[in-house]
Amino acid sequence: MKKYILLAVFTLGSLVLFCQLSFAQGCVAIRQFSGIGNAVGQLNVQTKGDLNVGLSYRYFKSFRHFRGTHEEPDRIENGTQVINWSHGLDFNIGYSFTDRLFGVVSIPYAYNERSSLYEHGRETRHKSYSGGLADIRLGAGYWILSGEKAAKGNISLGLGFKLPTGDYNAKSTFYNVGPNKTSEVRPVDQSIQLGDGGFGITLESQGLKEFKSSLFGYYNAFYLFNPRNTNGTQTFRSRASEGIMSVPDQYALRAGLFYGIEKVHGLGFSLGGRLEGVPVRDLIGESGGFRRPGYVISVEPGASYMLGNVTATLNVPVALVRNRTRSLTDISDSTPDNFRHGDAAFADYLVNFSLAWRIPKKAPVLFNSL
Repeated sequence: MKKYILLAVFTLGSLVLFCQLSFAQGCVAIRQFSGIGNAVGQLNVQTKGDLNVGLSYRYFKSFRHFRGTHEEPDRIENGTQVINWSHGLDFNIGYSFTDRLFGVVSIPYAYNERSSLYEHGRETRHKSYSGGLADIRLGAGYWILSGEKAAKGNISLGLGFKLPTGDYNAKSTFYNVGPNKTSEVRPVDQSIQLGDGGFGITLESQGLKEFKSSLFGYYNAFYLFNPRNTNGTQTFRSRASEGIMSVPDQYALRAGLFYGIEKVHGLGFSLGGRLEGVPVRDLIGESGGFRRPGYVISVEPGASYMLGNVTATLNVPVALVRNRTRSLTDISDSTPDNFRHGDAAFADYLVNFSLAWRIPKKAPVLFNSL
């Protein structure tokens, strides 16, 4: 039973955070990332030669506009809200080089639709689209403890890299924006671009602590360093300081409790908190160009079911706090008579679903008893 709980807890942690990080939390471009977290987190059950294969899906619809933490309900009432529909699918492969050292490669795909008035001449509502390969990620992680020391809990540290494989100049048709209100093909909004054009470096960590039988605490932490300043993609925004898209950093943190149901073998539930966002300034490099900084704090209920070495997880983070913070261009372009603070649309909730298959090196069949 304990072996099942260890596997299930880290399935929730690794897949939900690292394999399903947002590819855009509404208009704030918190992009989808799969980091070095194990496809089925393994703690002291990880053994050399284990292979992990994962598939994760994510969906949300953003439509509520916020300026700071203040919601602007009149946008919906007046029919001027921007709506994003986003779907993400990640393929993840992990391998255990030793009982403590592991690596992961993640290949993400995304499909997005964006409906607005202001991007189409402010006369009629139209949609723009993007779809295809996003930014591939790879990395490695290491469990700090081994053997008996890891029996009650463990922590892993990881280093990863994000490759600029996603199209960061994806284009769609925009209406009523050309001469004589003709249509033009232009880059889509930053929030539905497939990539950001930067070569990124990620620092990641995850941990588990047993409190009592069937009850565990977990955490996951992630930071993406994007040293590149801007990527050259035009925004067609009115302010010259926002004419080119920025390549922003990104961060996320999850923590909570997981409880395994002893009477229903393989079933468990989790409840935790989640923070994810885009900072105003990058930690490394310049922070020019256009970005919508902000963050979301959510409560995150979840459930998992394990059958043999296959685990399914479902998590639905529900937003509690949504904050579109002031960008550097908001600050620099403000005057005593003209205070600038851009807005952004956020989702009410996200849907994350994952399937993960752990293939032990010595396993002769698909399903092994635990």
